[in-house]
Amino acid sequence: MSNNLLSYVGWMFLPNLVTGWIQSLYYGITIRAGDAKPQPGTPRYNKHRRRINIAVIVIYLLYTIYEADYWVRLNGDFYRDLDLPVDVDEKKIRSRFRRLAAIYHPDKAVSPDDYATAEAYFVKLKSAQDTLTDSTKRFAYERFGPDVLKWQHVSSMRDYILVGLQSTGPLYGGSIVVMVFLSLVGYLQWGRYWRYLTFGSLALVEYHTLSRPYWSPFLTRIVNPLLTTFTSHPPLLPFQFLSLAHKAVFTFFIAMGQLSPFFAPPTPPGGSSSSAFDEQQLHRLEQLAQTTEAETGRLLGLEMAPLVGDEAGQNDMKGKVREWLVQNTIRADPEVRDAMGRAMQRRRVAPTKHGSQYQP
Repeated sequence: MSNNLLSYVGWMFLPNLVTGWIQSLYYGITIRAGDAKPQPGTPRYNKHRRRINIAVIVIYLLYTIYEADYWVRLNGDFYRDLDLPVDVDEKKIRSRFRRLAAIYHPDKAVSPDDYATAEAYFVKLKSAQDTLTDSTKRFAYERFGPDVLKWQHVSSMRDYILVGLQSTGPLYGGSIVVMVFLSLVGYLQWGRYWRYLTFGSLALVEYHTLSRPYWSPFLTRIVNPLLTTFTSHPPLLPFQFLSLAHKAVFTFFIAMGQLSPFFAPPTPPGGSSSSAFDEQQLHRLEQLAQTTEAETGRLLGLEMAPLVGDEAGQNDMKGKVREWLVQNTIRADPEVRDAMGRAMQRRRVAPTKHGSQYQP
């Protein structure tokens, strides 16, 4: 329980924190000393942060699933305690227990500390043997895990199934209520269809796994063969498979919630009029204009760097820039050209009229 809580708390701040570290490291490696780094809020900065954040969330999702599998393997199961395959029969289970009991019996302990450790291990082996040699308890253990040893007033498979479904019912009921409520208040809109489809598929798989007298074909024909063929991972029991499925699905929901801002279409905040949204866009345009102006000033500064301290050269450069602006900007304007043409024409016509006025 504490591991799950720490994992969910980690989802609240770790992706953004790691994204900031990686982005700073990326700029430190790829941008040369003296060059300006993209500032927060600029399109380039936001693009880099979006890509890095998506990669961090996906990697953390995979790590969370790996961590859950690690704890499943660390806790073990009765078959691994007895070092037996999952399809072993009752006769081999009893034979294996007698052999291990002869080795790890508490009477063979030397010191009191060793006796306490040996006694605890022997009780664990005895519990594994008693559970796996009872067909009803074996059925319940494989589907619900070691918690079935604490259940009382259960004797048949039907009793175990009912108690097990009652223990998983609040999980699904509470999850459905939370998902519907968040959808009604405007959250979890992006990917809502896939959330409900994944959640319904998980519920169907779990019900099929818990209620059938045989193991799920998906587990026996696909998951376990892949694990045992390509890795050193031991076969998963049904309750271990369901535990990993729960962890994977709910972690996937959290990852989708953090990825939704990057893929959901932009909408005006709060569902109100578009005035606030327009102001936000204008603010972004203003930031872009300021960034462009700053970048232009930096480039001009780099171009003028050779003339630092040379006042005559700077004045000459300013004169040439002024002349270029006059020749290529002001005089190229159609209205300016027309005005200059009319002025030149008046100058040519005025002396002629003046001269004709004083002819004898």
